[in-house]
Amino acid sequence: MASCPCRRCPWGTLGCCLPIPSGERAKSGSTRCRRSSPTRPCSSSSGETESGVWSFCSGLKTTASALVIWEPAQANHPGTRVQPDGVPGEAEQPDPELVEVEVGGTALLKCGPSHSPGNFSHADWFSVHKEKPTLIFRVRQGQGQSEPGEYQNRLSLQDKGTTLALTGITPHDERIFLCQGKRPRSQEHRIQLRVYKAPEEPLIQVNALGISVNSEEPGEVATCVGRNGYPLPQVTWYKNSQSLKEEKNRVHIQSSQIVESSGLYTLRSVLKAQLTKEDKDAQFYCELSYRLPSGNHMKESREVTVPVFYPAERVWLEVEPEGMLKEGDRVEIRCLADGNPPPHFSIGKQNLSTREMEEERTDDNGVLVLEPARKEHSGLYECQGLDLESTASLLSDQQELVVNYVSEVRVSPAAPESQEGSSLTLTCEAESNQDLEFRWLREKTGKVLAKGPVLQLRNLKREAGGGYRCVASVPSVPGLNRTQLVNVAIFGSPWMALRERKMWVKENSVLNLSCEASGHPRPSVVWSVDGTASEQDQDPQSVLSVLNVLVTPELLETGAECVASNSLGRNTTVIILELDSNRSTSLSTSTVSPYARANSTSTEKKLTEPESKGVVIVAVTVCVLVLAVLGAVLYFFYKKGKLPCGRSGKQEITLPPSRKGEFVVEVKSDKLPEEMGLLQGSNGDKRAPGDQGEKYIDLRH
Repeated sequence: MASCPCRRCPWGTLGCCLPIPSGERAKSGSTRCRRSSPTRPCSSSSGETESGVWSFCSGLKTTASALVIWEPAQANHPGTRVQPDGVPGEAEQPDPELVEVEVGGTALLKCGPSHSPGNFSHADWFSVHKEKPTLIFRVRQGQGQSEPGEYQNRLSLQDKGTTLALTGITPHDERIFLCQGKRPRSQEHRIQLRVYKAPEEPLIQVNALGISVNSEEPGEVATCVGRNGYPLPQVTWYKNSQSLKEEKNRVHIQSSQIVESSGLYTLRSVLKAQLTKEDKDAQFYCELSYRLPSGNHMKESREVTVPVFYPAERVWLEVEPEGMLKEGDRVEIRCLADGNPPPHFSIGKQNLSTREMEEERTDDNGVLVLEPARKEHSGLYECQGLDLESTASLLSDQQELVVNYVSEVRVSPAAPESQEGSSLTLTCEAESNQDLEFRWLREKTGKVLAKGPVLQLRNLKREAGGGYRCVASVPSVPGLNRTQLVNVAIFGSPWMALRERKMWVKENSVLNLSCEASGHPRPSVVWSVDGTASEQDQDPQSVLSVLNVLVTPELLETGAECVASNSLGRNTTVIILELDSNRSTSLSTSTVSPYARANSTSTEKKLTEPESKGVVIVAVTVCVLVLAVLGAVLYFFYKKGKLPCGRSGKQEITLPPSRKGEFVVEVKSDKLPEEMGLLQGSNGDKRAPGDQGEKYIDLRH
């Protein structure tokens, strides 16, 4: 016969837990508590024992035996106490009132149902922990007083003493609270307090080392951690949004929990799985399910991908950039494979002579870089992948690489020369693996002169000399072209950019005098005054000479002369210096730069242009005034009757013989050399009036 320890009930009655006979067992794992009586000691006649939750004696104060059965804890919460039917002398006990509160909140404990008519101005409150009731609060005549202990500063009365408020709820407060009213009769009310706390956002950490598909056991995929939740949340693992279940030799979920000092739970769950090659991009995440007073909730972690290692089954070549390649491009040839990690790569190129593959030098990543690409790089390429773990070797398909090219452009004749008025033929040649297109351009203007490999130049003039460019391009490959520049030389004596120029200067200032001449053969330039001279080649037939001088009284008197000469003649530019104290210093130190001449503009030209225009205006004005005066004189004589007129109304104007041949107005041209054409000198000093850029108006006829 088994016995069990007895406990003293709050009102002094003894009770003990007894094993439940098989025929009376209400629920598996339950125990019963029987109030002792003088006729029935605290003992049992049954030899069967049962483990379960120990309870305390409770019920009505009576000498009759009472059987009290407690259900075991479910979902980490204490159960409710029930009375089995058919037990003599026992009244059925109601289920405890359920109160749910979140951690940190306030629990309102009512001393009886809301419809209870009882007077609770005289009551005691008990906290039941490990089946042991502890008095925590007394109510006397509607006034409350806390008992020393853990609840001393957290309890207060509300609703005229019928409600006990418990603040600062923690997981340790999850228990049964008992209220016993004393007047007008003894009665009790039990309250089950349940506490909840949502866990933090789940943290997931993937196995960065990865999993091999050849592993015989499931490998660790990721670990999920949910901190500070209450009660313990449930974890569910997902792969590609599909929940995972335990599967022998395929999926294993290992979870553990830690109880923090605060009473909250930290859940740690490890997912292990046998993965395949198809799982290389699979998304894994975990979900925590938990309950709050407001209902069921869940939180999800971020998605992660675990490295999956699997052997390669195929290798292939990839060329960048895609499309048509041309010489000068940066070309990358790389090997690719469908294995992880990729195998060791090597790239081979077929030798055109032996037809054998010869290994090319690649970088550490197995990439062959061709920079710049040349036509010699064209050919067949092949990739080989070696698996260092299994020593298996894989070969890719051979791939042809074509580098389109245009050979060096050749122009004949290479140094063309011709006489003025004659014709010249230029021919352009080049080779390519694609169809070529030829164009001829004027170098200084960029104008297209002809399409095709041949350029015909007829009736050449001095202006036809200079650069011509042949462009050989491949229309099917954008950007693929090559060019060649050739300079055409026209034989002739030197041509001067300016015949005469006037400059306003200040005495004792430093001056740069410039002079530009062209011709074939290339002319040489000398100055009539001393100074520091320098030359710059504008093109093979042109030269720019710059003389640095100090403005002295002698230089102001004589001016300067630039003389250009070659084997066919000579020509000059005269520079006249005028002293002008009213002009700015910038004018006296102005310089004609080679770049200004290249753009057909210069400081000196801008100074002389207004002057030449003024000369023309003055000349025309003088002519008009002379004609007006002459008309007025004739009209005066006609009115006085001193001019006899015939019927024809005509009379010859008679001039003195010495003046008949002198009534000539001379007007110099104000056009720039670019507008008139270059001035050409003769073998000596003689020049025709037309060559000097002058026009004459003869008023004698």
